[in-house]
Amino acid sequence: MHPKKSFQSILSGTLLIAGTTVGAGMLGIPLVTGEAGFAPAMLITVLAWAFMLCTGLLLLEVSLWMPEGSNILSMSKRFLGSKGKWFAGSMFVFLYYCLMVAYFAAGAPLLMGFLEEITGIAIQGTASYFLFGAFFAVIVAHGVKSIDRVNIILVVSMVIAYFLLLGAGSKEVSFSKLQPSHFSKMFISVPILFSAFGFHNVIPPLCTYLKKDRKSLQLAIVFGTTLPLLVYILWQWLVIGSVPSEMIKQTLEQGGTAAQALEHIVGNPWVSKLAKFFAFFAIITSLLGVAFSMVDFLQDAWKDTVIRSKRTFLSIVTFFPPFLFVCLDATLFDKALSLAGGFGESILNGLLPVSLVWVGRYKKRLESESPLPGGKTLLIFLYVLSLSVIVLEVFQLFFGF
Repeated sequence: MHPKKSFQSILSGTLLIAGTTVGAGMLGIPLVTGEAGFAPAMLITVLAWAFMLCTGLLLLEVSLWMPEGSNILSMSKRFLGSKGKWFAGSMFVFLYYCLMVAYFAAGAPLLMGFLEEITGIAIQGTASYFLFGAFFAVIVAHGVKSIDRVNIILVVSMVIAYFLLLGAGSKEVSFSKLQPSHFSKMFISVPILFSAFGFHNVIPPLCTYLKKDRKSLQLAIVFGTTLPLLVYILWQWLVIGSVPSEMIKQTLEQGGTAAQALEHIVGNPWVSKLAKFFAFFAIITSLLGVAFSMVDFLQDAWKDTVIRSKRTFLSIVTFFPPFLFVCLDATLFDKALSLAGGFGESILNGLLPVSLVWVGRYKKRLESESPLPGGKTLLIFLYVLSLSVIVLEVFQLFFGF
């Protein structure tokens, strides 16, 4: 490939992966890492990034074995059979519905808050979630062009708000708040960190887009995940360094976001407004991406039925279940993100890529050009780590630690 085209391919892939990764998940990260302290937070964040980078490269290896246009269902069917296909499909639905619930829980109050400031009309509870879901369901139902146009505006706005927030909020960072370290508490943040580093769903279409250029794809994954790592590190530095640990814990218990914790403790009104805007943009960019992927998945899953082309119906199927769940419990933001990471990401983007590569390499004897060293030892290590996170999530879910 020509060097200029290769650079453009890597840049396009990097931005796509980074844009997919950075989103609402970062609003929960400092709340679960803050109790451990800044140094442990950095350590566990880097470890989670390394894990998701490795499994992303494994999924790339599988994608390169497949024909263009393949997705997680066709991959699972080829290497794991029909049962594997339906299990993978079930985990995909579980993961994306968990994420949608989180976005409803955190996004609706923000949108209604903005509307109240403009109109003076307060909308809360079920009505707020219904209006929130209906508004964005209409955008998703209109198709990829509507999503793309809205998403570009939101991503640019999110980036601007992020850097303005860092600039204004950095004055509030205190070294004394960054000093405490409790390394034993850092592991509880792994499920949410897994959610925050999820990008694997874009690998199959990216393979098609970059014409299966292995080197460009590998570099795009490395660079595209490293950018979010830097973003998350700076964000945790800002929140952990400016918000007391008691406030972080309280916000977590109330199902709030890191932006809300920052808003409550910082007296600067500009920081408060920037925190609200940043949180909103991060949530909606994530919501649109997840909703689009969900509709696309349902279209593929139901491709042999009459409802495949009914995008409006598929959009309702995507938005209605999260609406019901958040109506039952409005404090589901961090809980839903934790479930998404602890179970959905650990299985779909942890156990599954390892299993697919194992079958491809060692049972089907397919050619492998993985950049990852370690062979079977690394695959077993990653598999055990995925299982460990699932066990951790079970303990947190049933025993509260």
